[in-house]
Amino acid sequence: MAAYIRKVRTASGATAVQIAVKQGGRRTIVEHVGSAHTDSELAALMQLARGKLHAGQEELDLGLDVPGNSGKGPSLITAKRSRWLIEAVETAWHRLGFDVLGDEAFFQLVLARIVEPTSMSDTARVVGEIGLTPVHRNTYANALKRCATSDYRDRVATRCFEHAAATGGLSLVLYDVTVRREALAVRAEVRDLCLEPGRSQESMKLGAA
Repeated sequence: MAAYIRKVRTASGATAVQIAVKQGGRRTIVEHVGSAHTDSELAALMQLARGKLHAGQEELDLGLDVPGNSGKGPSLITAKRSRWLIEAVETAWHRLGFDVLGDEAFFQLVLARIVEPTSMSDTARVVGEIGLTPVHRNTYANALKRCATSDYRDRVATRCFEHAAATGGLSLVLYDVTVRREALAVRAEVRDLCLEPGRSQESMKLGAA
């Protein structure tokens, strides 16, 4: 037997707002909230009826604020941690062998950029939001310097190559990136002609066709 809000037109032309229940096919009026003659009055009465209908249901009592609950009183969330995200990145980091760098600040810089595109100065915010303790801003700056002075690019590339070679499926594709001297001369000539008054690339294409 669930209560509900009922609106009904009265003989005077007003709209009555009531709280009713239906049981066994019979409707019973539990409370007459009031009668409205305007839309604003009706809205106010409907809001009042909802408050009466859901009284005492706005909070779910979990017993967290009962004295004697573990002897600590109310339970509070003091920290949060994106555990699965951090562990997924850490697992990939170790599997690829990047932990050989031994650089926590560099790891946090990479992690922050995986979470969201951000700057070095904003790395601490991103790292802190997912539950890690960020290092000092100067430590991040020093880590970026080490990327150049300690040849991080080649070391990371080497680890990636070794991982790919060890796990199989490694293939190399070689591209010929040389450009023939004749091709450069043709491109230069077309460019010069397009710069002449009255000529464009489209007209040159039509003329060539």
